[in-house]
Amino acid sequence: MGATCVVAGYWNRAEHEAGTVVYAVHTVEGKPLERIFYELYRDKAAFDAHEEQEHTRRFLDARGQFLASVDVDRLTLQAGKGTDG
Repeated sequence: MGATCVVAGYWNRAEHEAGTVVYAVHTVEGKPLERIFYELYRDKAAFDAHEEQEHTRRFLDARGQFLASVDVDRLTLQAGKGTDG
């Protein structure tokens, strides 16, 4: 299974989790192998529930074979359209 299939299969499940506000996967112009994932959850409990999902654990285990590196930034929402922030 290729990286595109792994991402698509995961995204289709993650976007429907109850506490998910935004779940977006972006390509990067000029960098065809790079992806940016942007995830916004209702609260910490929703994020924790996401992390406990079987499809999340499978994705995290499978992604390693396709990655050269991982950079994770945890953000705190200050304000945004369509959010309670």
